Amino acid sequence: MRILLAEDDSVLADGLTRSLRQSGYAIDYVKNGQDADTALSTQEFDLLILDLGLPKMSGLEVLRRLRARASLLPVLILTAADSVEQRVEGLDLGADDYMAKPFALSELEARVRALTRRGAGGGPAVVRHGPLVYDQVGRSAYINDQMLDLSARELGLLEVLLARTGRLVSKEQLVDHLCEWGEEVSNNAIEVYVHRLRKKIEVGGVRIATVRGLGYCLEKFSEAAAAASAERAAATATSTATVADR
Repeated sequence: MRILLAEDDSVLADGLTRSLRQSGYAIDYVKNGQDADTALSTQEFDLLILDLGLPKMSGLEVLRRLRARASLLPVLILTAADSVEQRVEGLDLGADDYMAKPFALSELEARVRALTRRGAGGGPAVVRHGPLVYDQVGRSAYINDQMLDLSARELGLLEVLLARTGRLVSKEQLVDHLCEWGEEVSNNAIEVYVHRLRKKIEVGGVRIATVRGLGYCLEKFSEAAAAASAERAAATATSTATVADR
């Protein structure tokens, strides 16, 4: 999940960024309303955490412009504890939730999880793809009930591919979802992440196809294809063992 954090308090922003990144989210951070509006106009995000007291352009104006573009992006607003009127105005403008400062990081993370689930269309918390099971809340993946050891980037990649099962996902789309604001990630890096993820999930017959020069596709799961793949793997293992015995 990719989150845009718009907050001018650098100490608070640093704490939020560290906490959310440790939870596996990609965080893009801007310090003023103009940069937030530019980012929202040109990039795709899964959630906006928006401080209302931003310089250059108020958080309320950022929110007003966002909704004027007919965006359904979930928005969590941050306000001072005594700014009841601002909270009301923010909710009236289309914010989905708010938190008054100061707040507990654990509560913010819980609200982030709830809003990102809602932003994904209110779908099930658990996504199943053949033997692959992905828990969107706990951000953990399993193959045949065995938990996979996936990095945050690999989890992000898996989320994108699962959301577009059977459809081509370009490298540029993957870069947009996996990169943070202002960060450069090469196509070679994307290839490395795909290679690592593929090795971990294809043991269960789940396949990521490469469309040369275009991108990747998580193939729709086929029991027959998975069985054939398992047979080929078993035959290869037997052949290797026979050669070793000789």
